[in-house]
Amino acid sequence: MTSRTPFRALLVLPAGVALLTGLATGLALLGLPSPVPAERVQDAHGLLMVLGFVGTLVTLERAVAVRRPVAYLAPAALGLGALALLSPAPRAVGQGLLVAGTLGLVAIYVALWRRQPAVATAVQAAGAVLAVGGAALWAAGVAVPDLLPWLVGFVAWTVLGERVELARLEIDARTERTVLAGALVYVAAASLALLAPAPGYALAGAALAASAVVLLRRDVARRTVRASGLPRFAAAAMLAGYAWLVLAGAAWVFLAAGAGPSGLGPGVTLRSGTTYDAVVHAVFLGFGLSMIMAHAPLILPAVLRRPLPYRAAMWAPLALLHVSLAVRVVGDLAGDGPAAVMAVRVGGAGNVLAVLGFVGVAVWSALRGVEPAARPTPARASVDQGSASRDQGSSSADQGTTSAAAAVPIVSGR
Repeated sequence: MTSRTPFRALLVLPAGVALLTGLATGLALLGLPSPVPAERVQDAHGLLMVLGFVGTLVTLERAVAVRRPVAYLAPAALGLGALALLSPAPRAVGQGLLVAGTLGLVAIYVALWRRQPAVATAVQAAGAVLAVGGAALWAAGVAVPDLLPWLVGFVAWTVLGERVELARLEIDARTERTVLAGALVYVAAASLALLAPAPGYALAGAALAASAVVLLRRDVARRTVRASGLPRFAAAAMLAGYAWLVLAGAAWVFLAAGAGPSGLGPGVTLRSGTTYDAVVHAVFLGFGLSMIMAHAPLILPAVLRRPLPYRAAMWAPLALLHVSLAVRVVGDLAGDGPAAVMAVRVGGAGNVLAVLGFVGVAVWSALRGVEPAARPTPARASVDQGSASRDQGSSSADQGTTSAAAAVPIVSGR
């Protein structure tokens, strides 16, 4: 934190607390040593990670884009809601703050739409509506497993909508409309899943998988993965994230059709057990956190006004995340034998280490700052100056939209 760092950076702190508590609770739920007893917040684990952590960061980034001081009340409410869930305060206090924060996110998208109507904004707004639904249903007493389509939808359509926005120079109007149609179908499917799980989950899974495939075919990441440095790292993280989302969507379709473990119907496999665990973590870790890793060096500087230079060390936690997640999912699908349980625990521990490792590398990179231009060759100096100018462009994004600034490094690297 320096004199350059804006006051809004304080809003990141509750998100960090939610992340760390969520990770610790995840270890406890796996039966591994943890500083947080599972009984304390186990029923709020998913809400802490999705709305307390991801929701606060997403809403803060959107509040920066809308450029209105009142918009910061939304991420503040989500962050305070996460802290309230961890405090001795009545559960209703935290739930009410989460509902207020998600409603604030919808209001932010309304303001962005009025400024400049765009399909990408509508797709992200659909994700915000799903966040409101998830928070409100939880406050009304609906069990967390039944909220999965709502929470998955918030993360998925927020990120897919942002990819539409960042890749707007690469995709055509037909692709944009297809992704928007998928988002609208998904909202209807999430509502249907409350009454009829099998058809609701099947429709939601199909909408997710189809939209991800359509967008992936046009995403610039397919080309920038052959570049180097940040463009290649971001592209690899995004492509892996797309793959996990397609897998999760397809899993919902097959489980809804009764393709789960013998003797267990869709009502069980979709909302409990190892198949539920596999889908949850395929979306929130494989897709959500991988996309966060991809965009962190681009988005966070716009929010914090502090460069987060790319480092080759970022590859280690990214690789660990996906390898450990694959081990975990294989263990989930292998049943409930000792070897399968061990695989889930090993994979889960690896997931936590990957997230903490990326946070550590990001903090180290931010504190170290941008490397000075090297002397040996003019070419190296020009590359470093270009990198520094990109960081400055990202850090000035509060004067415009953060997404526009974030698009520069990815597109220019192709």
